[in-house]
Amino acid sequence: MPEIVLLLLACGALTYLWRGLGVAIAGRLDPDSDAFQWVACVAYAMIAGLVARILLLPTGVLAETTLPERAFGSAAALAVFFLLTRRNLFAGVLAGAGALWLLKLLAAA
Repeated sequence: MPEIVLLLLACGALTYLWRGLGVAIAGRLDPDSDAFQWVACVAYAMIAGLVARILLLPTGVLAETTLPERAFGSAAALAVFFLLTRRNLFAGVLAGAGALWLLKLLAAA
């Protein structure tokens, strides 16, 4: 039992060490630097690639839907996210999933 306690304490100490270093360094970084702009561009590119992959080459349960169904679900999610809730991610995801579920219900009927 003491080994587990020692392990938990060590993990907690190391976690807070890295957090503390991050706080100490964050104040000295320029968020408008070229490095941060590059990181932001890479992040947006990865998100765009993931969304394209999900829409065009889905796997798992999503592969059972058609492209128009996925496009409609994505449009519903984006409309709720940007237009109705002013960037509420949970509402957007819920709207997209609800739209796909509703389309499957209508197709089954």
